[in-house]
Amino acid sequence: MFCHAYLCELISYPLISMKPNKYLMAYRLAALLAVAMISLLPDTLAQQLSLEKIKQDVFSLASDTMKGRKPGTPEGQLASMYIRRKMQETGLKMLESNGFQKFDVVYDVKLGKLNSLTFEGFEGKAGLNYTPYSFSENARLDAPGVFAGYGFSIRQDSLIWDDYQGVDVKNRWVMIFRGDPESDKSDSPYSAFADERGKVLTAKDKGAIGVIFVTGEKLDSRDTVVPLQYDKSGAKAGIPVLHVTRAVADHMLARTGKKVAELEKQLIETRKPMSFQIPLQLKATVQIAMQQAMTVNVIGMLEGSDSVLKHEYVVIGAHYDHLGMGGPGSGSRMPDTLAIHNGADDNASGVAGVIALAGYFAAAPVKPARSMIFVAFTAEESGLLGSKYFVKHCPVDLKKITAMINLDMIGRLQADSGSLMISGTGTSAEAMDIIQRHANHLPFRLKFSPEGYGASDHSSFYVEDIPVFFFTTGAHDDYHTPFDDAEKLNFQGQQSILAFIADIVKDIASRDKALSFREAGPKGSQQGYRRFKVTLGILPDFAGNNNHGLRVDGVKKEGPAEKGGMMKGDVITAMNGKSVGNIYEYMDRLKTLEHGQTVIVDILRQGEKMVLLIQL
Repeated sequence: MFCHAYLCELISYPLISMKPNKYLMAYRLAALLAVAMISLLPDTLAQQLSLEKIKQDVFSLASDTMKGRKPGTPEGQLASMYIRRKMQETGLKMLESNGFQKFDVVYDVKLGKLNSLTFEGFEGKAGLNYTPYSFSENARLDAPGVFAGYGFSIRQDSLIWDDYQGVDVKNRWVMIFRGDPESDKSDSPYSAFADERGKVLTAKDKGAIGVIFVTGEKLDSRDTVVPLQYDKSGAKAGIPVLHVTRAVADHMLARTGKKVAELEKQLIETRKPMSFQIPLQLKATVQIAMQQAMTVNVIGMLEGSDSVLKHEYVVIGAHYDHLGMGGPGSGSRMPDTLAIHNGADDNASGVAGVIALAGYFAAAPVKPARSMIFVAFTAEESGLLGSKYFVKHCPVDLKKITAMINLDMIGRLQADSGSLMISGTGTSAEAMDIIQRHANHLPFRLKFSPEGYGASDHSSFYVEDIPVFFFTTGAHDDYHTPFDDAEKLNFQGQQSILAFIADIVKDIASRDKALSFREAGPKGSQQGYRRFKVTLGILPDFAGNNNHGLRVDGVKKEGPAEKGGMMKGDVITAMNGKSVGNIYEYMDRLKTLEHGQTVIVDILRQGEKMVLLIQL
């Protein structure tokens, strides 16, 4: 799963619990029943859902040989080849390029050879006493400087702080403190304005052409530079952005007679802006090299048995990528530990389930009426990139996909009181009836969430008005750590879950009429918007990185954007006359807006410029 916080938010939704049969509370009896469920299947089908097959696939995908299956690496490619071979062995028809749907991803950033920082005889050393940010623009800049406190320009209710009042930063470098004056308080009103990308955008709006960040001692007692690490976005700032040590910053401030420690102390104590010119010419060259590599979704199809319905499709998917060796920026919950993150539950368990279900339906003497597409998605941990690419470059007519079943972390069913979470139950009118029909005498509890948007690849389908079913046994202590190993999985639990899912998939794929889609919850995570008073009511393209605007991937019904005439596919280029180049700039524009305000939004619609008036 690509975001621990999103998963926790998902699980916090109001749930409907289904209590297990009282005679099945003991785990041993539950395990026996799970085996019995499988044994009732015909021999050929039971073999496809056998413990041995499931174990083999999980242990293979989560082995040290795969080194965490990071997209764009040789080991990520090795995992995709293993999955394709397994799909081929079941007899699936491989789609796209012999089963591989190829696209490029950025997996890392590196310093180029031309980075430099000089002033008055001083020559910085990239990576040692200064470093560029990964979102810095590649550029050369020679300009004077300005110190601008925390880089705030806040006028919101009773919170007023403007570091740019009375100081001219046009065509200058701006030196700014990272963080805020209450960085030790989780409920600080300044925290919404402490984001570094946001501070850079504010500086740009004021006319600055470069930003230099420095970290105060209160935020970080060590005087080291922020490491260059990829933040999983190709969105650029448009100007060069550097971080320097306090020693380098003090050297820059020498002519003013001020030091970083004194400035930080004064700003924290007075809570008042303090900005001034730095009589110094700063020269810098920034060269960041984005490391790109090819990665693939693995796609196979089983044709349906009905001459008409076989042109409709049910997608069964799971992501096969994980965090590689971990480290800063990887998503690991132990970012200071470099070790193989095997990702047995997340998500070798789900991929093994997809392979098992492919074999199960391929071996069935009578195939379901609809065709079934089995997909192992890549780059889910990077922001659902694989599933987003799939829906935007779908190998079949996207409108003919009647449902998407997503398996993500199904291997940690608790032995005593385990539950299987099913999300998306509100995305079709028939979902709960189908589940209830096959939920008798299960050796585990069921919990439901109607929401269609969540922490995994089904979200990419939900925003396209496709009913979704998301199956997971939930997060655990080993999630996104090097300790998510195959030995810790409950394979009997996984086997019983797959038998249950097989019944649901068969029902969906064989019914006379396709599921009726219903919107269930927002088509985007609300977590990133909690600090904002308002929203436009859109689903932004989080993965976009062309820096020429923000694509709208979805519009909420009856929301401000829809009422103002915005449509899916529009590209927002400005709000109230201020440019919007990417998701980060959009969010920073959003937090300056007020309830009831009418916003002038510039968009591109199929290449044509338009202006919309949207009342928040």
